[in-house]
Amino acid sequence: MNTKILTLNNNIEFAHKRNKNTPRCAFYLNFSINDHPHKPGMYSLMVRLFMQGTKTRTAQQLAEDLDRYAIEFTSELKLDYVKFKFVCLNEDFERAMEIFTDIIKNTTFEEFEKEKNKLEGEIIAELDSPRAKIIDSYYKNIYEGHNYGYTNTVILDNLKNITKDDVVNAYHTVLNNSKKIGAFVGNQDFETVHEILERNLGDLPSSNNELPELEKPVFKDSKKEIDIIQQDLNQAHIIKGWITATADSEDYFALSLLNIILGASGLSSRLFLELRDKKGLAYVVRSAYDIAKLSANFSIYIATEPKNIETSLKGFDEEIEKIKKVPLCQEELENAKNNLFGKWAFISETNSQQANWLAHYGIMGFGFDFHQRAVEKIKQVTPDDILNCANKYFGSTYVLSILKP
Repeated sequence: MNTKILTLNNNIEFAHKRNKNTPRCAFYLNFSINDHPHKPGMYSLMVRLFMQGTKTRTAQQLAEDLDRYAIEFTSELKLDYVKFKFVCLNEDFERAMEIFTDIIKNTTFEEFEKEKNKLEGEIIAELDSPRAKIIDSYYKNIYEGHNYGYTNTVILDNLKNITKDDVVNAYHTVLNNSKKIGAFVGNQDFETVHEILERNLGDLPSSNNELPELEKPVFKDSKKEIDIIQQDLNQAHIIKGWITATADSEDYFALSLLNIILGASGLSSRLFLELRDKKGLAYVVRSAYDIAKLSANFSIYIATEPKNIETSLKGFDEEIEKIKKVPLCQEELENAKNNLFGKWAFISETNSQQANWLAHYGIMGFGFDFHQRAVEKIKQVTPDDILNCANKYFGSTYVLSILKP
């Protein structure tokens, strides 16, 4: 992959990948979250406020500087870390880094009440979507009692309790007590990037690799079934899911392929062929394998006519039983592997996508070379591995959420 690793004096590690003949470069910097936030929504508010001005630039000046040089800047909250990124022309990398550093170091968190009100309005608008509402219910219940379960409805219930001091304290916690991992991909040589990063980011608080052991989410019920009634619906939305191993497990590779086989490969997936094509049950049907650092979950989703709820649930069970009892033929397994490799290639085409994955694998503790190792492991997965994994995880401990009229 032609990736070099550089370490600043403050122990921040960066992956550097030079892609020649690409006009724009991408830079990502991730800060790990090393506590369970006691007020849901604290970090969500924090990442929204980084564009509201710094000690040296007003919000308007910040927007104008970014616009003048066509710099794309975003800050985003993930389950395990806070992500900052910018994309710019190669020749503007040093200028973009100066602005980026100003935002990281000198944000004033102005417009706190305004952003809190905007966040409330956006959450309410998003939850008008039935699909958003059922996904919210599923994650709130499968990760109940853990910050992974801080969904939009949980944040909405707690938003009024968050103060500006809470957000500022959360910022200082992230800045001073976090592992920090970055990635650069573009047409800049290693030495130039190293020098610019050291000059701009070398005085950030040191990256902390001795992090506290965070509590993993534990599903305390044998199973949980939730019905949500909404009067104006013309279709039902169903999600059923299980807690599974995450990417630090050998089971990750078989689970990734199970996702492709069951519902993530579109027209060729088993759920699509059986529940939509053959039985005509589904408007939409899919599976998902969602990975976080401390846990992961595997889910099946369908949107169907309300009269088909029981038939759809029976269809879920039939397909799960089939994958647990009947070994895959080698052709289906190879097709799933090729499909997965194709998806990974598609989401790794641009400099920004490559930098994103490098920084993500780094901050999650999987290693910058995780993608290459995963490809080799996927190639080795057998039909027996798929069978064993399905039996290990698709049991009677699950969450089922149904939204219906």
